[in-house]
Amino acid sequence: MSSVDAPAIPAERRLHPWSWLFVLLQQLRQFVVPLLVLLVAGRRSTGTDWADLGPLIGVGVLVAISVLQYFTYRYRIGGDAITIRSGLLQRSQREIPFSRIHNVALHQSLLHRIFKVAEVRLEAAGGEKPEAQMRVLGLDDALALERLVRHRASAPAAAATAPGDTAPPTAEEEADEVLLALPVSEVVRLGLVSNRGMIVVAAAFGLLWQLFPDERWMARLAQDSFEQAAGYATALHLGWTGYIALAGTVLGVFVALVRLLSVALALTQYYGFRLTEAGRRLTVERGVFVRMRSSVAPRRIQAWHLQETLLHRWFRRRTLRIDTATGGHHDDPRKLRELAPIATPESCDALAARLLPEGTWPPPQWQPLPRRAWWRLFAGAAPWTLLIAGGLAWKLGPGGLLVLLWLPWQAYAAWRQAGRMGYSVDASLVAVRGGWWSRWWRFAEIDKVQALRLRRSPLDRWLGTATLALDTAGAGNMSPPLQIRFLPEAEARALHARLGRALATRRLRW
Repeated sequence: MSSVDAPAIPAERRLHPWSWLFVLLQQLRQFVVPLLVLLVAGRRSTGTDWADLGPLIGVGVLVAISVLQYFTYRYRIGGDAITIRSGLLQRSQREIPFSRIHNVALHQSLLHRIFKVAEVRLEAAGGEKPEAQMRVLGLDDALALERLVRHRASAPAAAATAPGDTAPPTAEEEADEVLLALPVSEVVRLGLVSNRGMIVVAAAFGLLWQLFPDERWMARLAQDSFEQAAGYATALHLGWTGYIALAGTVLGVFVALVRLLSVALALTQYYGFRLTEAGRRLTVERGVFVRMRSSVAPRRIQAWHLQETLLHRWFRRRTLRIDTATGGHHDDPRKLRELAPIATPESCDALAARLLPEGTWPPPQWQPLPRRAWWRLFAGAAPWTLLIAGGLAWKLGPGGLLVLLWLPWQAYAAWRQAGRMGYSVDASLVAVRGGWWSRWWRFAEIDKVQALRLRRSPLDRWLGTATLALDTAGAGNMSPPLQIRFLPEAEARALHARLGRALATRRLRW
């Protein structure tokens, strides 16, 4: 073969020239505590300014490592894969086929946006780390790489672009269809129905506990605050009615402040939320200061989760989440998890029906559990109440038995939950619903189910019930899990055998 006929080898590329700065900042965040300890301990031991050289040397080493990583990191875009070379003394080369990339995530902090760059993560199925993490690329290069991955991952192998051909897709392939866009009013509703503000309050309390680990200091602070509040209330001479009204007012102000904090956090994280579809891939973009952009192919979705709390129902809204078999931690905010952070029930159902291959959502009919399943729910919770009542009665006397007044409420809640529980199994989809105060739906395509488990606890064996659990890739940590609980044993075994035969004759789809 002549040199003219030989296929052109694509050229290697480097990261953005400022990439070393962002690598350095990431390393400084990891080593800031040891550097501070070295500075403080060095000054205490020597008492001279020479102790400042230790942290400076450490920072200098980190700068050298960051610059070295820039000069030793290369990537090449081929016809069907991305090749990444890195390392100086210990060199590594990775081939990442486009067909294996499940998710492309672009992350932009405020500093990224100032320099017009972005961090790119390429994620495949499984694992705790992404297949590649490019820190950082120019924004135009990052968006072009995302479009290229989206285009080639969905294209047939025979139609793959020639190596080195990085021409962007056509206008039709680039056209994004907006499936969901959240205006500011919807983001405000999301903040009102979420508990993000309470999470921040709990985190602040934990930080104070870490900064002041002395329990006596925390106890004194709480005691002094209570005594000051009690003294102020006593000086007002309000009486019992006034005290109750004052306590209600304080509680209401606290709840209002927490909700306002939740709204502020929701606006920060979800402002400008857009869910689009193009080239058989879904893309979500959101955020104000930190701009997130993540994409995944609908066929990579392993399971679905609809949630509707009491506050959701007041606003006639729901939340639609998905599970994908991509790497990274379960709570990584850069993963595409929410297709609809908040939307009407009709919009959530229409979105799920559109993206499921056969449009089988919602199920035409739900199979309810026998109403006696309430006894199984009640029997699992009542012993704990009895145990707590016995312990309080032993410590405090007969007054501790007042906890037993909780048992009627537990029985009523179990009765209502049993009335809501149900499941649906057809030729393509298995779905489970539950909850009463806070309702939820979990469903997955049968072709995505990897394993079945039939579980029976000692209480199940006593009451003649069983639980059928279904596992999908990437959905093992989701709550609630995909399982049909408290079925009569014969019904559970029959359903287990039916689904087992279906899985044996069908191909697992990732």
